[in-house]
Amino acid sequence: MKNQRRKFIQMSTMLGMGAAFMPLQFCAAPKKEESLVETPKSKLDRFGIQLYSVKEDMAIDPVATMRSLAGYGYKQFEGFDGGKGILWGMQPAEFKALMSEIGVEMVASHCNVFENLEAQAQQAAEVGIKYLICPWIGPQKSLEDYRKMATQFNQIGEKLKPFGIKFAYHNHDYTFVEQEGQIPQDVLMNETDPALVDFELDIYWSHVANVNTSEYLAKYPGRFRLCHVKDAEAGTGDPHQRGVLLGKGEIPYADLIKQSKELGMEYFIIEQERFPTGTPMEAAQANAQYLAALEF
Repeated sequence: MKNQRRKFIQMSTMLGMGAAFMPLQFCAAPKKEESLVETPKSKLDRFGIQLYSVKEDMAIDPVATMRSLAGYGYKQFEGFDGGKGILWGMQPAEFKALMSEIGVEMVASHCNVFENLEAQAQQAAEVGIKYLICPWIGPQKSLEDYRKMATQFNQIGEKLKPFGIKFAYHNHDYTFVEQEGQIPQDVLMNETDPALVDFELDIYWSHVANVNTSEYLAKYPGRFRLCHVKDAEAGTGDPHQRGVLLGKGEIPYADLIKQSKELGMEYFIIEQERFPTGTPMEAAQANAQYLAALEF
């Protein structure tokens, strides 16, 4: 009897020690399987076109041209004054009805903001345009001239407030060319009131001016609310002669769109001014297809 009790105690002791030294995979809590699924990419669900891209067609038949552009997938238009006013000779009610019919929002218009501002603002307000944009001021002779221009921009923004319209300035390459040891675009950014003045970044023009567009966007978060999406062929040739179809150039739009959206960009407006192949309308259709499919 004593021998049996002794054997039982020895066996129990050995089993206890065995449990203590069991392999960890039998003791540890099961690990969660690491996910190998990539984060899904995004696409732009809405984008626009600057109607200047098809200015010849707009001059012939603006209504038919805008109908065709809507058929290509554009949900937003940015206008320009082609000599018939920002509504292309239409009354506000007529223009608004057209936009509603074709399913497009007129988000902005380039115009001469230095003349007849209030009349243009009234028209813009009646059709729901959100921005009136200064497309060109030309190279200024000095930084002081750019400071004076910034003061005018603030005044324009103030005048547009009662109409519920915002003001923005659209750059070319000249504001990124160093002058008196500074970049004029920096002067415009720093001397304007963010509550009164937004900016439309023409990415083509910043690119051909040899600006790191990604870094410049990050430098001024929240200031660029609109942008022009147009591509530049590789090289260092005439900056006015490098425009190509989207996806045929060297500008990394997937990265820039993703970054700019995170920094406050709201409107992505396709523009093309040089057409190495095809017609402007064919380019507009191809560019819409490219941007609709672009993942970022």
